[in-house]
Amino acid sequence: MPNVKKLLHTRMRVNDVERTVKFYEEALGLTVSRRHTSPRGAQLVFLATPNSEEEIEICQMPPGATPVQVQADLMHLAFEVDDLNAFAAEAKAKGYPLSDGPTKSGSGWIAFIDAPEGYEVELIERSR
Repeated sequence: MPNVKKLLHTRMRVNDVERTVKFYEEALGLTVSRRHTSPRGAQLVFLATPNSEEEIEICQMPPGATPVQVQADLMHLAFEVDDLNAFAAEAKAKGYPLSDGPTKSGSGWIAFIDAPEGYEVELIERSR
């Protein structure tokens, strides 16, 4: 059985690529690594994640495609932060309040923030 070498990216379909990219840039500090249009006409934006080679691919299908309807709790992305309270205060000041938490977990503290389209983003502050 062949083995994969590494995870390259995770794709998320959205209805409004620019609004979603703005969220990830402003709320999480991610950066756009590249943009292009796929052969099928989808708008693709790849976001670089700190301290990781894996990217997040944001995909908006061409006009006329079925709109995205994200199911509750279907999937989420998780990011480690140094100070969850400081992160939450800064995100709230930018218009992105926590949607849940902070909550004590076995490994530290967790909280969630809602991205456009209904995707959740988990924030984790690990115990030291």
